[in-house]
Amino acid sequence: MKYLSICSISFLILFLSSLACFFFGMIFIMNDYSIFIEWEVISMNSMNIVMTLLLDWMSMIFMSFVMMISSLVIYYSKEYMESDYKINRFIMLILMFVISMMMLIISPNLISILLGWDGLGLISYCLVIYFQNVKSYNAGMLTVLSNRIGDVALLLAIAWMLNYGSWNYIFYLEFMQNNFEMMIIGMLIMFAAITKSAQIPFSSWLPAAMAAPTPVSALVHSSTLVTAGVYLLIRFNILLNLSWLGNSLLLLSGLTMFMAGLGANYEFDLKKIIALSTLSQLGLMMSVLSMGYYKLAFFHLLTHALFKALLFMCAGAIIHNMNNSQDIRLMGSLSMMMPLTSSCFNVANLALCGMPFLAGFYSKDLILEMVSLSYINKFSFFLFFFSTGLTVCYSFRLVYYTMTGESSFSSMNMLNDEGWVMLKSMIGLLILSIFGGSMLNWLIFCTPMMVVLPFYLKLLTLFVCMMGGIMGYLISNVSVFFFNKTLNNYDFSYFLGSMLFMPYISTYGIIYFNLMIGKMVVKSFDQGWSEYFGGQQLYLILNKNSQLNQVLQNNNLKIYLLSFIFWIIIMYMYMIFL
Repeated sequence: MKYLSICSISFLILFLSSLACFFFGMIFIMNDYSIFIEWEVISMNSMNIVMTLLLDWMSMIFMSFVMMISSLVIYYSKEYMESDYKINRFIMLILMFVISMMMLIISPNLISILLGWDGLGLISYCLVIYFQNVKSYNAGMLTVLSNRIGDVALLLAIAWMLNYGSWNYIFYLEFMQNNFEMMIIGMLIMFAAITKSAQIPFSSWLPAAMAAPTPVSALVHSSTLVTAGVYLLIRFNILLNLSWLGNSLLLLSGLTMFMAGLGANYEFDLKKIIALSTLSQLGLMMSVLSMGYYKLAFFHLLTHALFKALLFMCAGAIIHNMNNSQDIRLMGSLSMMMPLTSSCFNVANLALCGMPFLAGFYSKDLILEMVSLSYINKFSFFLFFFSTGLTVCYSFRLVYYTMTGESSFSSMNMLNDEGWVMLKSMIGLLILSIFGGSMLNWLIFCTPMMVVLPFYLKLLTLFVCMMGGIMGYLISNVSVFFFNKTLNNYDFSYFLGSMLFMPYISTYGIIYFNLMIGKMVVKSFDQGWSEYFGGQQLYLILNKNSQLNQVLQNNNLKIYLLSFIFWIIIMYMYMIFL
């Protein structure tokens, strides 16, 4: 039982550290206080290598949430992964993942951000391929290579920052805004962020990363890997204000939100539906951030982390009881057999939809009201509200397939709520999902504010959510229409359900494109000009020279006579000119 002690120790350390960080975060908010720590690692001649850390209210509260969720995930893993002989390795990987995220959160310096950024990329690859099958390996390669593109952009940003004499971007943010060179750095940072947070056109890796164990999904998709890009852009938010970067990000994130919402309505894999829901919420965070409301984006990032981790944990408990089956069509009436898990699942789903007075309501409703209040074009306005409707639509569809109706199990499973260790961690997150939103609302927005809108705009959010829920039920319930609409329009459903063919473009498309370029390079260079002027030309020259050498070494009398005459002529000419 050695592994239980490692799980328990990790859980306790992270849980207590989380409470400590939250306490200091509160002090920093109340006193408008931040700490900047510089540690001189090495000093040689006039060169200093300095490690810098920034501790302010934002980094402290975010660290607190990351550690709280990771502690509950480790506690949950104690039961979920108990059949794994190498559970110590699994816990160590999760702890390394959390440390990498800490590194990224408290860094005001691009170099130390890169350490955490690359740590997240590498360890996420190890966790995605954890089950070691072909599907996991493919998903891992797609994940790590997609993130590598963003890493290259971050490296280029580091190279550009050399012009300023320091990599501490935090000092240059005010100066950055009206500077062309800094806009290039901002563009590279934005590029890095959209790869890590899986915005269009890099969205395909996020549902593929569901090949990882469910506790990893709960951690990765709530508060760590995918939120790293959003957090980085929150730090660089000044660059997005009133610039073409912000407008570009608004379009990309709005389309991501819309595409993910549509895709989730056609998906039947339980974990992939929740992953697409994460993608949709990331699009919402990015789009509100691009409009300049960085505190709102941070607020939604925190509330989303709570209910999304709970959603994944409930999904994990269901999959665990279903003998590792993830197809929602093979579920049904789970609320009768797993009432406590189903209650947690439904609360998390309602929080995701923005049900009044749950965690998601405080951030989502405020975001949509601020969108209604802002100067924004009709297309972006449509994307915001229609995507919110789609969120409620796929959530109600998920509840319909899993919780209600008749049981559709392929075989009889022992469905029960007896996984007490998993349930304890789920109940911890359930409490946070109910009370976390109002608590954070009081803490982050210290001054009471009121958004004044016309009556129809004030009720638009509620109307969109209600319509989304009704449509989700009607589309799912086949008996209402007497036939299944999705099967009648299979090609269109397949197009929307496969994220507008993005996974295929990201894999087969790129492979085909690379192979075509490779073929051209081989034909034109390796077997073309480079061969003609390189190996073949060298071979011909050596061949001719060796033939001449062979003739000269044949001891022929004519050659000796010719060479003797040649040397006499040379000596004669030399004597004349001397």
